[in-house]
Amino acid sequence: MATPTSPLSVCNRDLIAEPTFTAWCNSHLRKAGTQIENIEEDFRDGLKLMLLLEVISGERLAKPERGKMRVHKISNVNKALDFIASKGVKLVSIGAEEIVDGNAKMTLGMIWTIILRFAIQDISVEETSAKEGLLLWCQRKTAPYKNVNIQNFHISWKDGLGFCALIHRHRPELIDYGKLRKDDPMTNLNTAFDVAEKYLDIPKMLDAEDIVGTARPDEKAIMTYVSSFYHAFSGAQKAETAANRICKVLAVNQENEQLMEDYEKLASDLLEWIRRTIPWLENRLPENTMQAMQQKLEDFRDYRRLHKPPKVQEKCQLEINFNTLQTKLRLSNRPAFMPSEGKMVSDINNAWGSLEGAEKGYEEWLLNEIRRLERLDHLAEKFRQKAAIHEAWTEGKEDLLQKRDYETASLSEIKALLKKHEAFESDLAAHQDRVEQIAAIAQELNELDYYDSPSVNARCQRICDQWDALGAMTVKRTEALQRTEKLLETIDQLYLEFAKRAAPFNNWMEGAMEDLQDTFIVHTIEEIQGLSTAHEQFKATLPEADKERQAILGIHNEIAKIVQTYHVNMAGTNPYTTINPQEINAKWDKVRQLVPQRDQALIEEHARQQNNERLRRQFATQANVIGPWIQTKMEEIGRISIEMHGTLEDQLTHLRQYEKSIINYKPKIDQLEGDHQLIQEALIFDNKHTNYTMEHIRVGWEQLLTTIARTINEIENQILTRDAKGISQEQLNEFRASFNHFDRKRTGIMDAEDFKTCLISMGYNLGENEFSRIMSVVDPNRMGTVTFQAFIDFMSRETADTDTADQVMASFKVLAGDKNYILADELRRELPPDQAEYCIARMAPYTGPDGVPGALDYMSFSTALYGESDL
Repeated sequence: MATPTSPLSVCNRDLIAEPTFTAWCNSHLRKAGTQIENIEEDFRDGLKLMLLLEVISGERLAKPERGKMRVHKISNVNKALDFIASKGVKLVSIGAEEIVDGNAKMTLGMIWTIILRFAIQDISVEETSAKEGLLLWCQRKTAPYKNVNIQNFHISWKDGLGFCALIHRHRPELIDYGKLRKDDPMTNLNTAFDVAEKYLDIPKMLDAEDIVGTARPDEKAIMTYVSSFYHAFSGAQKAETAANRICKVLAVNQENEQLMEDYEKLASDLLEWIRRTIPWLENRLPENTMQAMQQKLEDFRDYRRLHKPPKVQEKCQLEINFNTLQTKLRLSNRPAFMPSEGKMVSDINNAWGSLEGAEKGYEEWLLNEIRRLERLDHLAEKFRQKAAIHEAWTEGKEDLLQKRDYETASLSEIKALLKKHEAFESDLAAHQDRVEQIAAIAQELNELDYYDSPSVNARCQRICDQWDALGAMTVKRTEALQRTEKLLETIDQLYLEFAKRAAPFNNWMEGAMEDLQDTFIVHTIEEIQGLSTAHEQFKATLPEADKERQAILGIHNEIAKIVQTYHVNMAGTNPYTTINPQEINAKWDKVRQLVPQRDQALIEEHARQQNNERLRRQFATQANVIGPWIQTKMEEIGRISIEMHGTLEDQLTHLRQYEKSIINYKPKIDQLEGDHQLIQEALIFDNKHTNYTMEHIRVGWEQLLTTIARTINEIENQILTRDAKGISQEQLNEFRASFNHFDRKRTGIMDAEDFKTCLISMGYNLGENEFSRIMSVVDPNRMGTVTFQAFIDFMSRETADTDTADQVMASFKVLAGDKNYILADELRRELPPDQAEYCIARMAPYTGPDGVPGALDYMSFSTALYGESDL
């Protein structure tokens, strides 16, 4: 039974204990969500006084009066005083009226009485109790510290080392005791008060300046504060319970560490492959030849068929391993696994996104480059043909134009030279189009970045320069001939007519031969049919051309007849043109030979385009089936993931059978890949028979495989949750039914409002603060949504018990015989061999002052199991 306490003896030193008593009261009142500011004012109506007694005793007092009158306040205070008296405490000179009137000394005396009864009276150490017991406990705990000597509850605590020693004895990791100095009490006191408040949940009840600046600190304030340390560090459990708990924790940690190592290795391998592959896909330097670019295309096809699919599976497996590990960590109340820097699932996804970004457009670039090279080869050949024809025509023309034969020619010869020059000018004008075509082709080759553009440009420049020179020479010769034009009186009109008609006809034949030998590129049947139509139209002009040929030859025959008749000394040559009947006939025969060759080439190309159309239809037929099939399977998996049919094992079996049926569909995908390769090898660039490309099918197939694997992993994690938390199948079905009911959009995700409604329907009485706390647990990333796995984890935690770091630390303390360290022999004696060695290998050496050689630090080890750790 406690001795009577007089309030007049409590606070006789200017109420120095008032801040300490206020902080002590608030340390308990905050558990009820309230506090006091002024100790003599805030207890006057008795309401918070009754609430304080309920919190520290764990019992319910009589119902308080809610009125504001003095009688109501006195009634409430009396109920509190009666409850204190019922606990065996005699209150001397303390009445309800003094408390209601705000008598400071009486109020502080009452609070000191409460502290003695509920915080100090039950302390018992070596058959002592209350104040003596608390003092003996402090002496025992600080005994190893040579610069601490606790003899009382006033001056023994002035240097602050006593408080620091109590904290270091129980939590050595919180204070570096070796750095403290006895001659620096302010630092010591503030260090102890700050650490106790931050890490031990002991509010700051004392002021360092008051203690240092007072010859004799208030004893009751010191006792009140020290009693909080006693309650914070007391208590232990039986060795057997501790050992079992440690074994369980270590087994979970060993398994989780192996999963972490597996994840790290798989992530490193996948990231390294991505790192090597991206530069290859980003290399868009074109080759100069069709063969080299086609080899690049074949290498890319091998990458899509052979190298990437296994990596898709590895990425999916990596996500599954990560989700499984995180589920196990949550179930065992461990901190979430944080992979090494750069190896998070998000990092893998970002790297994969970079890979697909690099891959995107690579195949299209290759095909465009092949088209470009094909076009360049065609243009280059066309340039060479036209350039060769033009160069052959210009051969000797400069020498001809530079002749000065008109100076010694006869009158008739001058006339002939003038006519011949007129015919040359006509011929020169006729060749203007070809020169322009040659320049245009050279320009297009430059714009398309033809690899041999320098030689093309040089040849084009020579032709243009020569053409300009020919034009200048022609003008000069024209001027010279015109000066002697008056000397020309006669001219052979027949020669002139022959030359004028033979020149354009010769050009027409040369153009026809050029067109008949021109290579062509088509991609559709319509295009080849257009070329065939044009060719038929050309053949229809041949009879008219033959008539023109016969007419030109008739002119030449007429010339021969005149020469023979009138004995003209012309040596059988036409002075106005170099074209002769033999050349005309030879070119005409060449044209006739090229026509059937062109016919055959068009027929062969038509057959090739028909085969291409067959390949298009063959691919489209399969793609139009496979594309909708993939979409249907995706929708079916989505329905399966939110439906409940049978046990989780039944659902898992069904999903795996479903997965097997999907995998068995792979040969159809491979067959479509084969048809796609045939299309690419045939250089087919479009397909109007289907909206599906091979890229669409590949992406859909990869998404389908990933989705079914993730769905199976979700069911496996639900089984892990159910088994680890002891949840029955019926409970799990109820959870799923509740989730499905409030998943109104059927997306497998509830928004915050639906989740709140779901909780209310299950009986939760939610305030805004409580709901915010729950959302921070189920939605740590603040997305405003709740997944089914997060919902299951939350519901399982509501009924399951999990281990904590304090429980494990207390268990080790029991095994250590209440020491702050443990020996290897003690671990081997109490734990199974493999788990004992596991602890010994990972525990740091104990560095406290009371340690012995070989002592191990189980406190920091226990903390590491549930917090930041290198394990």
